[in-house]
Formats: sequence, C-alpha cells, structure tokens
Amino acid sequence: MKQQQIQLRERPDGWPNQETFDYKEVDVQQPNNGEVVVKTRYLSVDPYMRGRMNDAKSYVEPFQVGEPLNGGIVAEVVETKSNDLAIGDVVTGSLDWQEYNTVSANNVRKLNLHGAPMSTALGVLGMPGLTAYFGMYHIGEPKEGETVVISGAAGAVGSIAGQLAKRKGARVVGIVGSKEKADYLRSLGFDEAVNYKEEQVGEALEKACPDGIDVYFENVGGEISDQVWPLLNTFSRVPVCGAISAYNLEQGEEDIGRRVQGFLVKSRVKMQGFLVGDFQKDFKEAYVNLSQFVQDGELKFEETIHEGIEKVPDAFLGLFKGENIGKQLVKVSE
Repeated sequence: MKQQQIQLRERPDGWPNQETFDYKEVDVQQPNNGEVVVKTRYLSVDPYMRGRMNDAKSYVEPFQVGEPLNGGIVAEVVETKSNDLAIGDVVTGSLDWQEYNTVSANNVRKLNLHGAPMSTALGVLGMPGLTAYFGMYHIGEPKEGETVVISGAAGAVGSIAGQLAKRKGARVVGIVGSKEKADYLRSLGFDEAVNYKEEQVGEALEKACPDGIDVYFENVGGEISDQVWPLLNTFSRVPVCGAISAYNLEQGEEDIGRRVQGFLVKSRVKMQGFLVGDFQKDFKEAYVNLSQFVQDGELKFEETIHEGIEKVPDAFLGLFKGENIGKQLVKVSE
C-alpha cells in the first residue's frame, strides 16, 4: 500500500515557504514482531521545528534534506504484532510526517485522555501544556497579587501559561498581535491584553502593569521583549521558552537589541531558558494536574485545525505569521 510522506526538500535561508517541503509516495511498511502500524489522525506543527531545518548543532538533531520531517503525532493502531497494543488503540509519539507509521510499540505511548478529544494530546495535554506548566510553575513561580506578562500569549503555550498563573492569584497581561486574540485572552480570564500591532508596547505595558512585572514568560524575543526589561521588579523571574521573532533570520543576519545585563543585575532577575524534557521526572504529576484542570473546566483551550496532509506546509508557515489561536494542528484522517 502506498502513502504520502512529507520531506524536507531544501534548507530555508530566512523564511521557509512551500518550496521547503516535498511530497513523496512511499510504501507502508509491514510490521515485524513487537511492531505496530499506526494511522496518523492529528499532526502537530511547532515553532521549534524551524530550527531543525537548519544544519546547525542544537538541543535536537536537524532534519535531513530528502528525508521525512517528524514531530508529535496522534495515531490509531490499525495493525499489530505487539502484545501491548491492540487494533483501535490511540497512541502518540514523535513520528514521521506521513499517513502511516510502522514503529516499535515501545516508541509510542497509549493515550488515556479521560474523555478529552484525542487532539489535546498534542496541545493542552501534550508538549505545549507541559511546557506552560513547568515554565510557569517551576521557573516563573507566580504568587498571589504578582503581575505576570506573557508574550505570544494567544498561542498553544502562552494561553495555557496565563491561565495557570491566574490559578495562583496573579494579575496576568498578555501580548498579542490582533484584536481577535486580545478578545480571546480576555475570554480566558486574562486581566489585560496588549496588541503590539496597534499600540506602543512599552507605553501599553506601563499602563497595564502599574506595579511593574514580577514574571515575564518569554516566547517571542526581539523588540517586544526589549520593552519588558525596564519594567521588571526586584527578584522577578523570566522563564525563556522561545524567541520566535528570530527563527527566520537570513544567514549572517544577527538578532541585535537592547542589552539586558544591566536590568538583570539592577533588579536581581532570574532568567532561565528551559526545555520541557528537563522536567521529565515530573511529567506524571503535570499530566494528572493538567487533566484535572481541563475536566474541572478551569483550563480552557483553543485549537486551530487544518484538514488534510496537503495542508501541513500551510499550517507550519502560519505559525510564523501569527495565524493560529491556541494549538496549530493538522487533521490528517478520520
């Protein structure tokens, strides 16, 4: 049986485009003992994947030109030679971008989402939810009455991080790029939303944060974050999840901005980059808590879903144009 596979055609210099991707027709491999064939139901596109398109050393291996891209996928077992997984089981794992994957049963995790949609395993109950949880609670550590600011606040991570801060009694301000996203944040319980496309960010933040900023959850970097540093309070905390504004710089172009050292020293700021894998020993605790928050209606989420494997490039490119609210997904099959 043949299937569609998405490969990296070429390494982009600057912004990726449709030419970055290539579609190939490949065989669906038959399973050996201990393996299963899984049918892709939902496929995740995430900003970190842009870095993997570069031939550069990082915390994860780069994609290879002429080879399939891969990432978080929710899939259904359609053939099994494993005693651990049965036909119809829903699993998740880091799998190739194609319609079917033949993998060892040990390389996927059977899902029990307690009634939540399976797509949530790639969003609020998956890597983005865990990233928000550990970044906010283990590094940001918001306290009642403190002010928390989040950039990229309407995305998969930022929207969850803000709600988690609200659970601790913090005042939460989100930075977004449209009125629609600002309205969405308010529907989640954010206290204020700053629209960087229509407002001067520094002035808007001063107004929204009259007592300064105690936690800055960093997703964006660049000129937006330059406006945050002067407002940081003494002993504030800055979890650095990402800096999407710099992901599509052309080769040789530098991300130059305001020097932060003076602000960090003056206010004795704790600024820490992190990866969700750093907290693997605490995943079980986080899954239990996030699942309970969702079941109780305390944690709301949004998904922007494209339909069809041919829409994967559109969904990926849309991340960097700010097209998504919440988690960006592709529904590959029913």
